Amino acid sequence: MKFRSTKRHIREGVKNIFRNGWMTVASVGAVTTTLFLVGTFLALVFNLNEMVDKIEDDVEINTLIELTADEGQIKTLGEKIKAIDEVESVTFSSKDEQLEKFIASMGEQGESWKLFKQDNPLNHVYVIKAKQPSDTISIADKVKDFDAVQEVNYGKDVVQKLFEFNKYARTIGIALIAGLVFTAIFLISNTIKLTIMARSKEIGIMKLVGATNGFIRWPFFIEGLLLGILGSILPIAAILGGYYYLDANVSQRIKLSFVEILPFNPFAWQLSLIILAIGALIGVWGSVMSVRKFLKV
Repeated sequence: MKFRSTKRHIREGVKNIFRNGWMTVASVGAVTTTLFLVGTFLALVFNLNEMVDKIEDDVEINTLIELTADEGQIKTLGEKIKAIDEVESVTFSSKDEQLEKFIASMGEQGESWKLFKQDNPLNHVYVIKAKQPSDTISIADKVKDFDAVQEVNYGKDVVQKLFEFNKYARTIGIALIAGLVFTAIFLISNTIKLTIMARSKEIGIMKLVGATNGFIRWPFFIEGLLLGILGSILPIAAILGGYYYLDANVSQRIKLSFVEILPFNPFAWQLSLIILAIGALIGVWGSVMSVRKFLKV
């Protein structure tokens, strides 16, 4: 494309923005609202995924070793567990270490359990971490059938519900975001359709004098791109401001270790770029849909 043609297309695209008046305002407003909702859902989904991933990463399989197992059986069991492909790490924790952890977790009430140090009733334990949290259940099913294993604990019901919740939350989040994006594309598409209809005679004359379809449609693509970018400015500003406040104030008051939002920098800036890219894509795609239909290219 020649530089002169490029300047002409940009100039015409900008003119279309002002020429359409209130239709432009309506389109930008609709895109602004849509992108604000998209950005909010994206921030929520990304942070929710981060929290769930942290919880999943903390999932461990505690393999209680039979009290009657000797050192050879314990060593053999550890080697069998390590040989499982899905296992990332295996840590041995003696019954004395388990008692110390239990006493520490009980606080002041744990003092009474110090009496059991002489005759410790707890089991030696192999603590297993999976390479992928989703492999936890399959690893536990394999380990429980090994010799010298008394019991396998990993919070089966809670873990299954956690994985299911994560799966459905991601699916629903993606579906909502996709729905909002297509709504914005539809709105911009309709605006540009009205523009093309209003200029149908002009377009017809341009084609009669030899203008190519590409020459005719480029200003509309520029118009759609500008509509998308303009519609992304306010959502980016609002989300940057809101997220900065949450990061600086609210996150400091949350005491739960797994409830922690992503840091403002770089997440908020990355999210802003995503919103800007979605806005531009919405505008261009809306233009493509309209121009293809009306110019039949």
